[in-house]
Amino acid sequence: MQAGAQLISKPVVPFDLGCFAQSTKMGGGAEVILKRVVPFDFLGYMESKIVGVNKTLEKAVPHGSPTLIQESLRYALLSNGKRIRPTLCISACELVGGKEELAMPAACAIEMVHTASLLHDDLPCMGNDELRRRMQINHSKFGEDTTVMPGTFLLSLAFEHVARATKNVPPRKILRVLSEIGRSTGSEGMVAGSFIDMESQGDPCISLQTLEYIHVHKTAIVLECALVCGAIIGGASEEVIKKMRRYARNLGLLLQLMNENLDVANSSDGSGKAPERYLLSDKVTYPKVIGLQQSSEFATELLKQAKEQLRLFDQERAAPLLCLADQIVYMQN
Repeated sequence: MQAGAQLISKPVVPFDLGCFAQSTKMGGGAEVILKRVVPFDFLGYMESKIVGVNKTLEKAVPHGSPTLIQESLRYALLSNGKRIRPTLCISACELVGGKEELAMPAACAIEMVHTASLLHDDLPCMGNDELRRRMQINHSKFGEDTTVMPGTFLLSLAFEHVARATKNVPPRKILRVLSEIGRSTGSEGMVAGSFIDMESQGDPCISLQTLEYIHVHKTAIVLECALVCGAIIGGASEEVIKKMRRYARNLGLLLQLMNENLDVANSSDGSGKAPERYLLSDKVTYPKVIGLQQSSEFATELLKQAKEQLRLFDQERAAPLLCLADQIVYMQN
């Protein structure tokens, strides 16, 4: 057994102190999990990235007229977001030896794209939500027209920001980043996922394959874009970029699944079963299609597969990505 390692049953990760687990074959073919503690302040890391992203976003969004459009845009973009996607972009860049400042324009552009998708997805004709980030939703505060236009503006601004603000990165890499952002937002990405999601509402016979398609194209595709863009800017090889894509797909499905399980837990009576009002809603989710027990088992497999993609990297550099995957699973504890 490695010095300094200890046996554990599962990789429990405190929010402010990250660690990661590795399985090791022992004598006789037995497999145990060894925990090597990495002195990594996950909370401090996330907070530092959030500060940097927020400062850059504040500078990137223009002040001017029409005033109401600007107010609506800034209200949505500069609110208290977790900034997971831009942090992933920066972390991927740093993982392969790049620096934060190189990836920051792409990271912020991806947050613009994400915010635009939320503005449109929350509209009455689509999700018709009432709160976002514990705040009054944009279309409720400013009106539908003054929500659609800032969303469209943010999509345009994302591409402009990458082209204008990226420094000391070869033009061919910038073009590839722009292409990656375009792919993730179009008919191969969020648009496709959102459309199939709307088409599937109320369908009692939705298949697991269709559900996975929705979540890959609505959630995982933007995480994939963030990680791949960061890796491209940092100078990653094609093999590393493939690993980032696989990590992102697993992480995106994991994030969606855990959010859905958490929704059930928060609305249940403590029995561990989904309440009737949840099951009768039109929302298509993993707990509805495969049940809570299988959802939990699937989450364990997704976590394993996500972390497997990072196994061969320097583990200190990979710590943010490893810890984020753990945190998504154990956040409801």
